[in-house]
Amino acid sequence: MLAKEPVAGRVKTRLCPPCTPATAAVLAAAALADTLAAAGSSGADRVVLALDGSPGDWCPPGVTVVGQGTGSLARRLTTAWRHASGPALLVGMDTPQVTAADLDAAMSSLASPGVDAVLGPATDGGWWTVGLRQRHPRAFLGVRTSRADTGARQALRLAGIGLAVHLLGEQTDVDTWADAEAVAAVAPTTGFAAAVRSVAGRLAA
Repeated sequence: MLAKEPVAGRVKTRLCPPCTPATAAVLAAAALADTLAAAGSSGADRVVLALDGSPGDWCPPGVTVVGQGTGSLARRLTTAWRHASGPALLVGMDTPQVTAADLDAAMSSLASPGVDAVLGPATDGGWWTVGLRQRHPRAFLGVRTSRADTGARQALRLAGIGLAVHLLGEQTDVDTWADAEAVAAVAPTTGFAAAVRSVAGRLAA
């Protein structure tokens, strides 16, 4: 998993307004906790968090925390993959609705004959997960991020280095308040949904 420490003013800034930087950080922490919990409940042998910052109480025991390194996001993604051995998935902190079953299904697809990589597209044009049967030093380099065609470009990059790619189901990234409300509605029992309801109550007061 690749993530930033949920510090006010550094994370989820597109939630502001209506959120304040502090409440946006609360939502980011909840999203991190939910995603790490899903990974920990999956069949993964190990959960690694490549973190920009320091872990807090949102990080459960048993998670291996490593640094992201420096440079572009593509370079930091490449650095994160150095901690993987064998087939692995990489997810971000923007899809707290993803469940352990979703992650297990993605890994099952990755283990299918003839599949070298899996890619889960996001509704904003990016991706919510990338899985590789074996890490590759050029899997992410040159792919521009935070664009409406990032997911499509990532798929082309994987195919261009000779990998057979299987596309997974689409998920909604939490970028805006509307995204947060939509994700909370489809995953109402998550900590993230509870945090969204709490923030919404403050906004309505």
